[in-house]
Amino acid sequence: MTRLNVNQVLALCLALVAVGYLAMAWQIPDFPLPRPVDSDLFPKVLGFTLLGLSLLLFLEKPKAQDIPDELDPNEQAQPLLLRPWSRVVVTSLAIVVYALLLAPIGFVVASTTLSFGLAWYYGYRRHGVNMAVSLGVVLALYLTMTKVMDVYLPTGILPL
Repeated sequence: MTRLNVNQVLALCLALVAVGYLAMAWQIPDFPLPRPVDSDLFPKVLGFTLLGLSLLLFLEKPKAQDIPDELDPNEQAQPLLLRPWSRVVVTSLAIVVYALLLAPIGFVVASTTLSFGLAWYYGYRRHGVNMAVSLGVVLALYLTMTKVMDVYLPTGILPL
């Protein structure tokens, strides 16, 4: 029996998430008025995309340089919060905090804070550029979603 490599294990986990996500996407009710694109289309496209990418990851063969023989001493010398697995945990916690703060402080403030904060955490130090890009992308998303697609996003503390 062959052993699954890391990519295949991750692919199976992502495929399970995709199947669960697709099951929830099929629970979204149809909009009562006929429209060319219904509210369930985007979640279904995302679910099938994740499922397809999981399949591609499962089929990908890891290269020899992708599998370290031993722990990198430079990684072990880094502070705890800058090690690779710590970064995964910090990013996951930041997303959980983002989800909890989305309604109270609003989409624009929460999303800009998440984007700016993670870019800063990962080492981007041009704070003016970081803030301009974070705010610009978030505002473009907000305006597209609320004005063009007529999707409600929480305004929170901003009077938008």
